[in-house]
Amino acid sequence: MKKKSILVLGAGRSSSAVITYLLNNAEKGNWHVTVGDFSVHSAEERIGTSKNGTAIRFNIEETQLCEQLIASSDIVISLLPADLHPKVARHCLAQGKHLFNASYVSDEMQSFDKEAKEKGLLFMNECGLDPGIDHMSAMEIIDRVKTKGGEILSFESFTGGLIAPETDVTNPWRYKFTWNPRNVVMAGHGTAKYLQESQYKFISYQQLFTRTTHLNIPGYGDFEGYANRDSLKYLDTYGLKGVKTMLRGTLRSEGFCSAWNILVQLGCTDDSYQMENVDTMTHRDFINSFLPYDDTKMVEGKLLSRFNLNESGPEMMKLKWSGLFDNDLVEIKKGTPAQVLEHILNKRWKLDPQDKDMVIMWHRFTYRLNQKTHEIQSYIIMLGDDAVNTAMAKGVGLPIAIATKLFLEGKINQRGVCIPVHKELYSPLLKEIKSLGIHVDEVERMLD
Repeated sequence: MKKKSILVLGAGRSSSAVITYLLNNAEKGNWHVTVGDFSVHSAEERIGTSKNGTAIRFNIEETQLCEQLIASSDIVISLLPADLHPKVARHCLAQGKHLFNASYVSDEMQSFDKEAKEKGLLFMNECGLDPGIDHMSAMEIIDRVKTKGGEILSFESFTGGLIAPETDVTNPWRYKFTWNPRNVVMAGHGTAKYLQESQYKFISYQQLFTRTTHLNIPGYGDFEGYANRDSLKYLDTYGLKGVKTMLRGTLRSEGFCSAWNILVQLGCTDDSYQMENVDTMTHRDFINSFLPYDDTKMVEGKLLSRFNLNESGPEMMKLKWSGLFDNDLVEIKKGTPAQVLEHILNKRWKLDPQDKDMVIMWHRFTYRLNQKTHEIQSYIIMLGDDAVNTAMAKGVGLPIAIATKLFLEGKINQRGVCIPVHKELYSPLLKEIKSLGIHVDEVERMLD
């Protein structure tokens, strides 16, 4: 029987687990894996010595190459930046190929739904960590509660990529880049929308990091979360119309948001214009460029005054640790504030080879059953092995790889633009994820 061909586009930070899983299951599944990346070396590193994989150079802007590669594949997995998925999707529609990715469904991607269904194609999105495992684990609880006659009253969910407790113990942020650094710097742009106690809430980017939710994870301590994008659209997706609270957010270590908010308020995360004199700029110059002129105060003093900070307080400690007051050159020729900040932070926030990351996903439900109010808290803790085999790569990669396998085995019947919220998909997916060591801990208690 002819081997199926899987084309993986992108060999970046989150690709290791998906590619390893597909290669390890290639013999049994009777498929071959082609990994394409702008850097052939990166693709070759992911393939290693496997005879079931091929590494190639790939550039999404080379239209003819894209058409040829996708035409010769049975299924395409896009691990490219999210804004490039629609380009891949258009090629898949033209060539009649199925597409899997781990990113949010954009309006443009959703617009392909009708044509994908007409052609019998599956465009599976949001099949990674967040979004992905969060959807599946939430739907498992929602369906269970509804099956026994319960009514969901509220749902809160926070997921975050952090560093493991034993990693870089002097790092006051408790954070490093475990996925695309640009996405981290740009996180939260736009307006967050959610429902809280039957009131619609909207948070502008300038206020986002001042409006946080405190939570405690048993055995791991205190954390904070901020609202993530549009939680309201998941009311229909999760079948939760009528709930009082619906909030999905991003998780960070306690104190992260107040320090990050300083960079936001200064304008350091702005991506709308090019800065001047970047080629001669130091880290210190970068911060100073957003502060008023003062011929008596140093950069630190101006920051203290501007934000009413304590010189030895946690915010200043984090900014100093990140090298933002250093006289080192930025070392890029041009860039927007967001691009310059990303470059500076990457010098300290890049994972060292021995570093281990950690992913925490937390849900809290309240529901009514038999005139009693119950609360369920569930959480997943994932730990990475090193700077390549990260928890983030496992969380993003394993669901999409397992879903690809299930599809090739004929076990997924959905077509069109979909996300994994139906039992047909989430049940076998969660079962295998748990068998690979990603366990969901759950605590339930009565509230009245």
